[in-house]
Amino acid sequence: MSTPLRAGSSSALSIVEGEVRELVRRRGIDPIAEPDVVARLVDEVVGDYRDRSITAALPPLGDAVTATRAVLDAVAGFGPLQPLLDDASVEEIWINEPGRVFVARNGRSELTTVILSGEQVAELVERMLRPAGRRLDLSTPFVDAMLPDGSRLHVVIPNITRRHMAVNIRKFAVGLRSLDELVTAGSLTAHAARFLEASVVAGLNVLVAGGTQAGKTTMLNALCGAIPARERVVSVEEVFELSLRAPDVVAMQTRQSNLEGTGEIPLRRLIKEALRMRPSRIVVGEVRQEECLDLLIALNSGLPGMCTLHANSAREALVKMCTLPLLAGENVSAAFVVPTVATSVDLVVHLGMDASGHRRVREIAAVSGRVEGDVIEAAEIFATRNGRLERGDGFPPHGDRYEAAGIDLARLLGHRELRAAEA
Repeated sequence: MSTPLRAGSSSALSIVEGEVRELVRRRGIDPIAEPDVVARLVDEVVGDYRDRSITAALPPLGDAVTATRAVLDAVAGFGPLQPLLDDASVEEIWINEPGRVFVARNGRSELTTVILSGEQVAELVERMLRPAGRRLDLSTPFVDAMLPDGSRLHVVIPNITRRHMAVNIRKFAVGLRSLDELVTAGSLTAHAARFLEASVVAGLNVLVAGGTQAGKTTMLNALCGAIPARERVVSVEEVFELSLRAPDVVAMQTRQSNLEGTGEIPLRRLIKEALRMRPSRIVVGEVRQEECLDLLIALNSGLPGMCTLHANSAREALVKMCTLPLLAGENVSAAFVVPTVATSVDLVVHLGMDASGHRRVREIAAVSGRVEGDVIEAAEIFATRNGRLERGDGFPPHGDRYEAAGIDLARLLGHRELRAAEA
């Protein structure tokens, strides 16, 4: 186990870091793209410094392991934030101001002891944005980008914020990539997982809903793991967050406009382009605005798909799906949107975070396709009762699709429920 650095070793670290940076510059090494090369270089410089310090009047370096880690984080990582990024228990990191760096563990926020300067924050943000090719300036005061490890970066600069940059780094839970792993984590029951897996195989359209940090992207990623290997999947996102493991997959993300204000590629454009790429299934990371209309049109054309949406319940998710397409223009009416949503969305999986910070599936609702007085009918297939996800009295639409996929829906959900549905 490494020991903390002594105060007197800070000058030694500065010398070693300066030597490493000079060698990186001379040799044309990209620290972000070639971290292994930098790691070997740091080991060499640290070893050389320790040898020289025996005979020369150099400041003591202290513990070699700790010093090597600190220099590597400074040169090839993200400096003081790197230990937080490496900490598996940290879910999210955010900086309100240089002296106030917070993290979230188990859904709860903590103020860390990390103290940064304004210059350090600006330098770290610039380094984080460099691999993504995204920019941040007065004309573009907001930015979303993906870090090399898959974490999502969001930054807002003054004068949108009052004084300091606001930085959020949302780490992706790469360990939960399948429905079975979500069952092990306690996010849903094995019965519900088997049903969701069967529904994906049968080609039903699934909407994953929930609040911020409820686990929507993780659930969507797990559902995508159930897509049959023979299918061609096209995913579109604002920033790459999904990690699809299908053998035939194309992933696309949006693009910001350039300095001249041109070249922007919005999510609506990506959904339209995805339809020209012979997809067997389309996956949209999240719908927030008028791109919901394009997704509905794609799903209504017979193309199976999945997406996420911010909502407080399955019922509210359907209402929101009926509202967002209206943002596309005055010629889009509720008379068109409501029945389209009713026939395009088959299942709604709603997630939430409990008081202890655990993310759980709260309900799985089925959309029958019927509308009564502008209200879309939905039934509970699984619902939370007494803190546990239990089988409800609802049933999914398109039983013929389950049958065509070789799935015994009666056995999967229970004979009683299926007989009631057929009656």
